[in-house]
Amino acid sequence: MKARSAQQRHVLEDSALLPEAEIDLSDQPEILNWSNAERGKFYRPVKQSVTMRVHADVLEWFKSNNAKYQSRINQVLREFVQQERKAKALKR
Repeated sequence: MKARSAQQRHVLEDSALLPEAEIDLSDQPEILNWSNAERGKFYRPVKQSVTMRVHADVLEWFKSNNAKYQSRINQVLREFVQQERKAKALKR
């Protein structure tokens, strides 16, 4: 990333001191309709390559139902982790 000039830093510092009510957002209207938003478009979690043993029938099922079976396995594992985290949070 290119370093900011002294003038750019000065503008940013001045802007940070403005109360929220004084910030001019007229050139950036508020978005009220998010129906066309794309979730996760810019976020790409870091993936790590692993070797894992799974039952042959389980692997065959994933392979036969989706050409991107590794991504599907990752999705299923992620959903499981999220459910477990949610259940653990409810127990507290």
